[in-house]
Amino acid sequence: MPRYKLTIEYDGTPFVGWQRQANGRGVQQALEEAAARFTGEPVVVKGAGRTDVGVHALGQVAHLDLTRDWPTDTVRDALNAHLGDDPIVVLEAAIVDDAFDARFSATARHYLYRLTDRRARPALERDRVWWVSSRLDDGAMAEAATALIGRHDFTTFRAAQCQAKSPVRTLDRLDVVRDGDRIVVRASARSFLHSQVRSMVGTLKKVGDGSWPIESVAEVLAARDRRRAGPVAPAHGLYLAAVDY
Repeated sequence: MPRYKLTIEYDGTPFVGWQRQANGRGVQQALEEAAARFTGEPVVVKGAGRTDVGVHALGQVAHLDLTRDWPTDTVRDALNAHLGDDPIVVLEAAIVDDAFDARFSATARHYLYRLTDRRARPALERDRVWWVSSRLDDGAMAEAATALIGRHDFTTFRAAQCQAKSPVRTLDRLDVVRDGDRIVVRASARSFLHSQVRSMVGTLKKVGDGSWPIESVAEVLAARDRRRAGPVAPAHGLYLAAVDY
């Protein structure tokens, strides 16, 4: 039974998140339905990361097992055809070893978060960026972000419903870069806690708008108290950019 690795791009706006759920349609469900129509049999699709409702992906990775040895281009094209109008695209399909697991074999995950800080609201990217109507100090945000890089207890930036056994994570990268009226925050780690990236961005935004001083980020991290963090940034600005193996 060959195993296929899929690299996937999607707009998370119409979905309840990656995972199949009872309260709505997930990206995983849409892919499984497309695979079933393609192969004529039930198929389970397993992803590298369980993105929340409204979160997008530029490079989500998943794997599935098929009973027939199909050419990789056929798998990609057939899945895309059967996805129809769903805003999901399989960018690449590759045959991998049976030991490969999209979630557990990953060595790093890369997210990016996009903000637009201008007076006029976005029209074309309404569901794809966090709109802030006043100018942010991206330099202060970048300086404050350095306090979060490294191995820490990230309880402050952890959602209450997070199921991870430990709040300790190693954050390898947290960059804040401006391009015109766009600010992009890039975060990399082997794994993240539930809502960790959005919580960190929400805290950095408080520094950017002048509400909090730069040193406050180190203080709220050390507090290990979810109540000390800034607001959770909106889901629609977040993208799962890539997964390393």
